[in-house]
Amino acid sequence: MSTEKDIFTRLQAGELLRKDDPEYGKFAEVVARTIRLCVQMNATATELDQVRTQLSEIIGTEIDASTTIFPPFYTNFGKSVKLGKNVFINHACSFLDIGGITIEDNVQIGPRVNLTSENHPLDPDDRTTLIPKPVIIKRNAWIGAGATILPGVTIGENAVVAAGAVVSRDVPANTVVAGIPAKVVKQI
Repeated sequence: MSTEKDIFTRLQAGELLRKDDPEYGKFAEVVARTIRLCVQMNATATELDQVRTQLSEIIGTEIDASTTIFPPFYTNFGKSVKLGKNVFINHACSFLDIGGITIEDNVQIGPRVNLTSENHPLDPDDRTTLIPKPVIIKRNAWIGAGATILPGVTIGENAVVAAGAVVSRDVPANTVVAGIPAKVVKQI
């Protein structure tokens, strides 16, 4: 029996993913499945219960009935999304979740928000390598329309990310951040 960790365990641990990884095919299968299921969900789900049911299939865990997701909704991997209770996700959000995306209870996410938990090296010779870093949105945070949260960022409890902000650093609890790059503009 091999003591090697599978590709999914290694991704969760933050290990780099290269296309020459012997298990890359397993990863590619999950991505292909997720893309197919997302297209199907966005084309056929006409009621919130249908969205919850179909997205539960994509992420592999049941989404609580108190959580609302408005389609279209996009994800590239799905298996690394964790959604709390009483979460609201508005139209046209995109979750690149290979590095992990955790959204705690009572979070509000505006339309066209991008959460990306993956990046690539600056070195052009290694640019296709994937660097997974989790995104965590703490309880009761509010992410405004069109905001982008970059890899490795934690949004603190009760924090507000202003519409259009690009967040490249952790956001302290009970603050409002705005701008590109996002900076603290107010304490709550």
